[in-house]
Order: sequence, then structure tokens, then C-alpha cells
Amino acid sequence: MCNYCGCREFPLIGQLSAEHEAIANAAGRLRVAVQAGGADALAALDALLALLMPHTATEEDGLFVELRAEGGLAEAVAKLCAEHDDIHGVLGGFDRADPDWPGVLAALDRLHRHIDNEEHGLFPAAVISLPIPAWDRITPTVEAAS
Repeated sequence: MCNYCGCREFPLIGQLSAEHEAIANAAGRLRVAVQAGGADALAALDALLALLMPHTATEEDGLFVELRAEGGLAEAVAKLCAEHDDIHGVLGGFDRADPDWPGVLAALDRLHRHIDNEEHGLFPAAVISLPIPAWDRITPTVEAAS
């Protein structure tokens, strides 16, 4: 994950980057389970999906909305959303009765490239292109302790 440009100092980018790390680790566990041919593969797939689905929703319903409105990165956002659809289609539409593990492994390769593109391309560019009011709208709030 990116550590050189400071974009993780933006709370939402920091959150998404931490989620990327967890997703990458879960994808690695799934890859190992598939390659080992063990029964753990389905559980590993479920664990990855449990991380991936809310992460994608956070990106698409927050950061990507602002980037589309800003306009400069709209084409990149459209490409990333298409990649989300592709990866989710393979992993989320997995047929447990007739497993396509090679398809899952290929989707994991695409997921790895996708995360790399967001970490080293989109996130640093977003920090530069979005105005402060946009960040104010999408910055996660911390609930005050009662």
C-alpha cells in the first residue's frame, strides 16, 4: 500500500487503505485455500466478501460520488466501478455447486491490480483534485464518547 504521498492522512483514504490491506490479506488466504484444494476455500471466500462488499459501497457512495462531480477523474472512476462489477460478479456470483476456482483466482489477480491502481493512482489524485468542502462531506465522523 502507498505510504509516500501522505494521502492516508485524509481520514477516508486512511480507512479505505486499511480496508485494502485487510482485503488483500483475505484474498491471499483465499488463494492459498484454493490452491491447497481444501474445504477452507468457501469460508475464505465468504470472509473476503464480508470485507469487500462494504468497502466497495464506501468507495462508490462517497469518494467516487465526489470525484464524478468534480469531473477530472470521472473516466478513471467509471473504469474502477466496472472493475468492481466484474470482481463482484465473479466472487459474489460464485456457484458453490459447480465451483470455478480458476475464475476466482483470475478475479483475485484483477482485484490485486485494482487495489494497486486505487492506492497509487486514484487516491493520491483525489487528494489533489477534490476541494476541502468535498472532503468535509465524505470524511467519516467519530461519534463522541458518551
